[in-house]
Order: sequence, then structure tokens, then C-alpha cells
Amino acid sequence: MTAGLVVSPAAASAKTQNAAACAMNLGSVTAGGDQVLQRITATTPPTAGARAVTPNVYADGAARLSGSFVNESVPTGSSRYGRVVLGDAMYQHWLELGTNGAVKSSKLARIGGGWSAFTDFEHSSFNDNPTHPRTYEYALRNDGVLFRWVVGDAGGWQAYGSAPGFAAVKSMTLISKAAAYDTFLANTRGGALYTIRIPVNTAMKPVVTKVRTATWQGFEHLVAGQCGNYGTVVVGIDKDTGSAYLYTFGHADGPSTSITGHGKLPGTYADPTYFRWAPPVKSDWLFGE
Repeated sequence: MTAGLVVSPAAASAKTQNAAACAMNLGSVTAGGDQVLQRITATTPPTAGARAVTPNVYADGAARLSGSFVNESVPTGSSRYGRVVLGDAMYQHWLELGTNGAVKSSKLARIGGGWSAFTDFEHSSFNDNPTHPRTYEYALRNDGVLFRWVVGDAGGWQAYGSAPGFAAVKSMTLISKAAAYDTFLANTRGGALYTIRIPVNTAMKPVVTKVRTATWQGFEHLVAGQCGNYGTVVVGIDKDTGSAYLYTFGHADGPSTSITGHGKLPGTYADPTYFRWAPPVKSDWLFGE
């Protein structure tokens, strides 16, 4: 999986040193409905912390998709919230955990049905400019149409464009959110790797740029987080083999993008659903492109 993905030795060495401190909190939901948090660090070889498991958050097999979840420390433990697809319906989910990690409260609010036809979703909240805060929801349908909604302060959704042509996409993960655009990193079934930049305007016309031409087809999940000021740390998960690989990316610039493969992560990665544990939105910066 790592063949052909490392830049020149000098650039790779510099990037590896630069990325040594980069890390992310990888999330997953097990087949038994447990919610998992695991710290992944971009050393070479990469390291994976112990799996912090919150048991029986969902019914067995119910969680089909999960967007990123915020995990915020509070004096009484931690507060978690995000969106999850259970069966055919999407829900907003709030959890409160005590200092011992046990669930103190759990609340699900149904957003809507019809999600069986979708293969991926993620939201982008951006409020660096207080006069133009925004929250968008993106979702990829199984026929290759990418949808976008605006999520209002009261939680209501309003359609905000769609774009066909993404049937080859196997997985996508958010790597940038800015005042003018959002950008996803996506791999295809044919093995190519692309960035998908979506301008923040009413005409949803994504700008698709090829980053690599081959070797990325094995990953059913890509999960990304911030790495430095302008880079990205990416976990690629091959569920067929239960393996995961760690990469650090420089600022996305098409085929010129530097990518360093840090190697195979220790452990087994075969959970049905993976996502990113994120900090609160005011501390969550993604500048991958």
C-alpha cells in the first residue's frame, strides 16, 4: 500500500521530522455498538495508543455511518456530540461521560430518514469570521451525487446544491474548511487520489484535482486531521485485511503534493464505522489545501 507514495528522500526526511508531533484522535463504532477513541501519532513507524472504549452506546449493528464527533473536556468528565446514521435515519447525538469514562447521559434527536442510500457524510463548521459563521453538511449518495445542506442555528436543514459525477469515490474526508471553500480528500475504486474543493456559493461546482493516479484503492475509510499549519495527517483503513496505514500530507497542490508514508499502524482495524474525534469548532482548524 505504501509503494510509490513517498517523495524524494530529502523531502521525506524533512517532512517526517516536521510531522513527528502530528497526531489525531481516531474514532470508530464497533459491531457491538461500542464507541472507541484511539490516539494515533505520526512517528515512523507510527504509534497507536490504547483503545478507550465506551461500551453499548448504540444497539448492535445499528450505527451505519458517523460524522466527526466533538470530544470536549468538562469539569465533570467529557462532553461528546456529533451526527450518526442509525439504520435509515440520521440523528444528532449528545453524550455526557463522567470522570471514570462511564456514560452519564445520552440523547438522540432524529434529523430525518432516507439515509440508506448514502455511503458517506461529514459536516463543516466554520466561524472564524463572526459575521459569517456557517455549518454545512455534505453527503455522498450511492449513485455518485454529492449533496450539500446549510444547517441553521435552530438545527433545520436547507438544501444548498448538489453535484453528480462521484460514483467512483470509495471514501472521502474533510481536510480544509475556510471562509471561501471546503476541501475533501477522496480515493477512488480505481486507486486514484483527489482533492474536491467546494466553493462557498450557491452554485455548487466542485473543483476536482488529481493528487495521485494509483495505489489508494484498498482503503474503505480515509480519516484526516490537522498536521501543523498547512498539512494533514491521514489514516487509511483497509477493512478487508483489518489494517491501517498512516500518512502525512503537505499542503495539497495536485500531483506536487508531498505525501510521506509512515507505515502500518499496530493493531487490527475492522470496525464497521470510522470517524474523527474533533475539538470544539473554535479550536478545530483544517488547512490541508
